Formats: sequence, structure tokens, C-alpha cells
Amino acid sequence: MPRKAPYLAVADVLRARILAGEWEIGERLPSRARLAVEYGVGRNVIQRAMDRLIIEGLLEGRAGSGTYVRRPRERLRLVRSRHRERREGSPPWQDRRERGRADAWDSHSQVRVPAPEPIAERLAISPGDLCVYTHYEFLADGQPVQLSESWEPMAITDGTPIVLPEMGPLAGKGVVERMHSIDVVISTVVEVPRPARATQVQANLLGISVGDLVLQIERTIFDTDGRPVETADMVIPDMRREVVYEFGVDRP
Repeated sequence: MPRKAPYLAVADVLRARILAGEWEIGERLPSRARLAVEYGVGRNVIQRAMDRLIIEGLLEGRAGSGTYVRRPRERLRLVRSRHRERREGSPPWQDRRERGRADAWDSHSQVRVPAPEPIAERLAISPGDLCVYTHYEFLADGQPVQLSESWEPMAITDGTPIVLPEMGPLAGKGVVERMHSIDVVISTVVEVPRPARATQVQANLLGISVGDLVLQIERTIFDTDGRPVETADMVIPDMRREVVYEFGVDRP
């Protein structure tokens, strides 16, 4: 088994000491020089360990002052639900629903992108068929909480006002409403969640570390004829969001 990097080992020890209450919330940690001597490592190792704990929300750096214990960051709740509106008598845990929703996002679309073989299989088209590809970066409360890569077959939307998801009269309205405007009725959404580790690109965009736990959700949307009209890969950092699936129960 490969040996853990020194900064990760130091981060583990510091994390344990913080969670055990050795330093209280708001208390300043010893200097990097003192910790470097204590652990027998270089100051750069201590700095990398502290940077990791800052990303995790356990520490905060104050310019010219030092590094302090921060109140642990709350994980936002994201509810994946078949219900669009909140109902009377909803369970108390749903009170946090809106805190998990993105309140801002950046997107970039490319048209006439040939579908890679895995995407073509999910969309029931041939590899190389043209699609609209859109990359999304979502923010909640000012922090990055989700990435998404979406693919839509141009055979469905080409020549219509909705060919670009974030431009035109229905920009940002979502797949269901956009497709309905061109008489394509959505009936089913299939999601496949899988745990994974953040790649370098994902870590850079989400402000986390390479290898941190993420949830990958493969989503495909079908119309009433069973035709896939969109497929997407969503990446959600575990330290920032908890994902809850809500299902309705058919009454007898």
C-alpha cells in the first residue's frame, strides 16, 4: 500500500485534535514553525495540511494574524424529488431544502459536438451524431457545489429556439419546459448515483482536493415515446452537499 503523503498525515492529526476540542472555535493554532518542529516536518508540509483543513471548513486563515479554528461548515441539503412544489405537512427535514439549491451558475455551450460512444449509447444515437454540449458550474451561498456536463441530440432541437439551453426565450428554464415548447413531452428521469474521487480538474473547479469524495450522478431524461432527449453527468462534492432522494407513495 502506498505511503500517505506527509501533509495528509499531518492534516489527519490536526483534524483529530481540532475535533477533540484541543483548540476551541475561534482559537488560534500554534505557528507553522512551532508545528513543524513538533511534527518533524518542513513548514511547507504544515502549510499544505492547514490549506486542506481550510478547504474542509475546519480552519480559516486571517491575513497577518494566523490560522484559527472555524465553526464547521454545514453541508447543504440537495433534495432529488419527483415533487416540484412543497406540500402542506411536509416532514421537518424538508425545511432545509432551499439551502441546497443553486442560486447562481455559469454555463458554456458548444453546438455540433460529435457524441462520444458512451454518450451516444445513453442517448440511443450513433457515435459521432451531433449534439449540444453544455458545461455548468453551480454555486450555492457563493461556494461551488456542483458541476454538470449535459448532452442533447441536435436531431431534436436543431433549428428551434431552444437549441442552446441557456440562450433564447426559455433560457435557464430546464429540460422539461424547453422540450415542451417544441411539443416534446417528458415522462421519465433516470438517475444513477455512484461514489467517486475528485479528479484534478474537478478539484480545481470545486475548491476541494484531488481524491476527495464526490457523488457522480448519471441522469438521462426520456420523452413519452421512451426516447432519450438529454443526458448529463453531475458531480457533487461530499463535503459541501448531502443528497436526499424523495419518493412519493401511491395510495391504495
